[in-house]
Amino acid sequence: MKSYIIRRLLQSIIVILGVSIIVFFILHLTGDPAALLLPLDATQEDIDKFRHEMGFDDPIIVQYFRFLKNALRGDFGKSLRHAQPAMGLVLERLPATIELTLFSLFLALLVSFPAGIISALKKGTIYDYVAMTFALIGQSIPIFWLGLMLILFFSVQLHLLPVSGRGGLSHLILPSVSIALYSSAALTRLIRSNFIEVMNADYIRTARAKGVSELKIVLKHALRNASIPVITMLGLQFATLLGGAVITETIFAWPGVGRLAIQAIYDRDYPLVQAVVFVVAFTFVVTNIIIDIIYTYLDPRIKYN
Repeated sequence: MKSYIIRRLLQSIIVILGVSIIVFFILHLTGDPAALLLPLDATQEDIDKFRHEMGFDDPIIVQYFRFLKNALRGDFGKSLRHAQPAMGLVLERLPATIELTLFSLFLALLVSFPAGIISALKKGTIYDYVAMTFALIGQSIPIFWLGLMLILFFSVQLHLLPVSGRGGLSHLILPSVSIALYSSAALTRLIRSNFIEVMNADYIRTARAKGVSELKIVLKHALRNASIPVITMLGLQFATLLGGAVITETIFAWPGVGRLAIQAIYDRDYPLVQAVVFVVAFTFVVTNIIIDIIYTYLDPRIKYN
């Protein structure tokens, strides 16, 4: 296991390096940030001076290696718009995104596990049809539309919850529900299909033949084996949301990483975008390694050599 983790870490370094190269060169194809940051009446001399001070007049290869050299020391440069360290701005927004991610996934699991298990155990009954209808609706509704409808109903019409911003639990409910509905729908369908497959396995029939109670079979035998693909999806969703629930954070003016990334892209704020991308790539890499480790605890038959 130790050698496997070391190999994965080395592979992860290559992945993050590749992502940084792609993002860096694509960003520099979007245009000159001087056109956005300088006033419209700026002279060509002012533009040339700005580009020289920021290093934008150097060849792009030189700019990339300068960025890489500084990034290895943890310095992603200063935000062009905010004039603050780019990584500091990302880390400042990260707690808000973590808060939204964890609460959204908690709501999704709270709904999806009972719904998926009951749907599998009661296959073909009204419970199954209700759960699958919920899953179909949840995956069909666009998140941006759902967010707007929640704002119109609960905030504008009923005045029960705040429209936007970050504060207490009341500010967290609407954006979390917007994310959780789609996540719970996908998880419900996956849990149902895995449980149906597991419940028809030979070891489940053997346990029933030995007189093991149905509740013990579900909780001790079926749940553990059916959870392996669910852990994969859950980990990927966690990494994706931690990288920024861009649409939700924008609609609800949630001060997270996703909203920061959108603003940075509009402003052509190269250092800030690169800092966000690094955090997202690092999150995916770490999450995948953790998922692989969890596999070995859920299923002892899985060995990494």
